[in-house]
Amino acid sequence: MKLPLSLAAFALAAMSLGSAHAQDATAEGIAKYREMLQDGNPAELFEMKGEELWKQKRGPKNASLEQCDLGKGPGVIKGAFVEMPRFFKDTGRVQDLETRLITCMETLQGFNAAEIAKTPFGRGEMANVTALATYVATASKGMRFNLPQSNAQEKMMYEAGKRIFFTRGGTHDFSCASCHGESDKRIRLQDLPNLTKNPGDGIGFAAWPAYRVSNAQMWGMQLRLNDCFRQQRFPEPKFGSEATIALGVYMGVNAKTAESIVPAIKR
Repeated sequence: MKLPLSLAAFALAAMSLGSAHAQDATAEGIAKYREMLQDGNPAELFEMKGEELWKQKRGPKNASLEQCDLGKGPGVIKGAFVEMPRFFKDTGRVQDLETRLITCMETLQGFNAAEIAKTPFGRGEMANVTALATYVATASKGMRFNLPQSNAQEKMMYEAGKRIFFTRGGTHDFSCASCHGESDKRIRLQDLPNLTKNPGDGIGFAAWPAYRVSNAQMWGMQLRLNDCFRQQRFPEPKFGSEATIALGVYMGVNAKTAESIVPAIKR
């Protein structure tokens, strides 16, 4: 038996509405679940480890990182995270928090920066970098993002990040904008923030480093971007590549005035 066209359209609309309500209810449930987990967020363990590593004398030079300059002066961590990536005169390039920490590990402690950068995520000194980034970033929790754009390289990296964000390619012809270029989009039950503009407090760029419940891992922005490239079926970038730094500048500048909730907790 065929339904009249008007009834068929009504039925489809009702099904779609019901599905949307179900998805909204599930998304709300996930948000409440994250809120409950936040009270005992395992990221706190990484933060504690990072603080210990920051103060501990290590490496060939047997020194701590307490004189590391993250843009606010030697040893100052509060407010540093919400102004990165930024240009550093001593290296002559724009760096994000993780790459800057590795620079300090090399110059102050004597570690080999190139060797750390080649280490897989979650292993050896790379695991320590994630813990250090969590500690430093947490010191800016509740502060507003305000990345500098006064230097020519900072401006250039923003424009490069913007171009990379919209570049389509790979076997699926994806770009970053395929998922994060419009408002009110989701994949399965995951809301996809629009990162071409300020997505709001604690969303997108303002939520990483974050603890991933699904795999019990702490992820910094470098790993988050690495995984995005993987999902686009692009070759995964090298740690600290100019492409990932540029994307960080683009998203960070767009997140201006958004409040950092780091360390966040994710599914």
